[in-house]
Amino acid sequence: MNAGKISSGIGDLDRLIDSLYVGDNVVWEIESGTVFDIFKYHFIRQSTEEKQNVIYISFNKSPHSILQQLDGIITKEDFTLVDCFTSGKGKNDKAFLKFYENPSEINVIRVENPGDINKFTSILNNMEDNLPSGTRYIFDSLTGMQDLWGDENSTYKFFTYLCPLLYDLGTVAYWILEKEAHSQTFKANLRHVTQVVLDLYRRKDKLFIKANKLEGRSGREAFKPHQYEVDSQKRVYIASAKRDVFIDIGTRIRDIRTKMGINQKELAEKVDLTPSFISQLENNQISPSLNSFMQICEALGVTPATVLGEKNEYSEWLITRERIFSFPVFEDEGLKAFSILNNAGINAYLIIIEPFMKSEKKIKQERGKRLVYVIQGNVIVLLNGRHEKLKQGDILCLKDDVSSLWKNEGGDKIELLLVCS
Repeated sequence: MNAGKISSGIGDLDRLIDSLYVGDNVVWEIESGTVFDIFKYHFIRQSTEEKQNVIYISFNKSPHSILQQLDGIITKEDFTLVDCFTSGKGKNDKAFLKFYENPSEINVIRVENPGDINKFTSILNNMEDNLPSGTRYIFDSLTGMQDLWGDENSTYKFFTYLCPLLYDLGTVAYWILEKEAHSQTFKANLRHVTQVVLDLYRRKDKLFIKANKLEGRSGREAFKPHQYEVDSQKRVYIASAKRDVFIDIGTRIRDIRTKMGINQKELAEKVDLTPSFISQLENNQISPSLNSFMQICEALGVTPATVLGEKNEYSEWLITRERIFSFPVFEDEGLKAFSILNNAGINAYLIIIEPFMKSEKKIKQERGKRLVYVIQGNVIVLLNGRHEKLKQGDILCLKDDVSSLWKNEGGDKIELLLVCS
């Protein structure tokens, strides 16, 4: 079947896994905070640019949230949203049903009883009969399917039915699962059936990707952990993916270092290397390893994209609101977190809690001391079993051993500044 290759929309990912093959079912095993939506975003954008139809089946997010995130990259001719959320996880709440009062230009099909697997499967089969070959699929949550259908066995049966069918149709499908929510047996069974399995995980403040399965590829490099980064322009960089152009890394590191006013010895001490190594690197006599390169970027307080020569239209001292809101690093229904600053010394996030958020969510998994400043709105916080109401201007200081859950009981959006050290 794999007669052709298509792009994931991310050049570094294509280079790492030898692109996507026609017929691939791609299972993404993700951890919280790994910014998976950016991979999905680029796949949809690439498909739209190639005039390929995309079917997005949502169990985990409302239609409003999805269309807002994909605004500007989808068209009514090429994109269809199958809404299994509103009458599933959304429990027909008025807030979600309101979306249908003003019909969207994008084709949205609401599944009224997504808990009925047979009816849901029938809807998909009917859609397939009327679509051209090569239509691409996004199943936004195997975890959401399992929550709705009650057990792993039902979800696995559906996957084993549809996965070979999509392969024969010559499409590419993304399947997303939250790996902490599933048993090892379930994940092992999925790996046996599917063609590609990619693992996204977070260690401290660093994001990593590696392959757990790549059917039909001969290379082994993708099975090693590779650090990746998402910049303010929604671009994804996988540090070890080979690029076709020569980049004068040493000169750019020297320019950044001198601009910061530190010498080679000071930089060498920060990254546990020798001044001689830094000197040779800056004179382009040697190339850094991936680990050394990432450590140097971290010590200089810059992104790999900056060193690799991507133009930055923002001043280093200015962080605009538009830049902050370019893409969330964490997103759940009614809760989003946006990175403001992320380096070795301090991490800062802007947290948005939407109006009338009913379920309490963990705001951000960060260790160490945390300071929370209420920029806008009134928020209820549960601290080790005790409720507190914080209003605009209030500040909360938390320690590593203090658990905290947050919720919005009002009609206004809440904005919080979270600083972690």
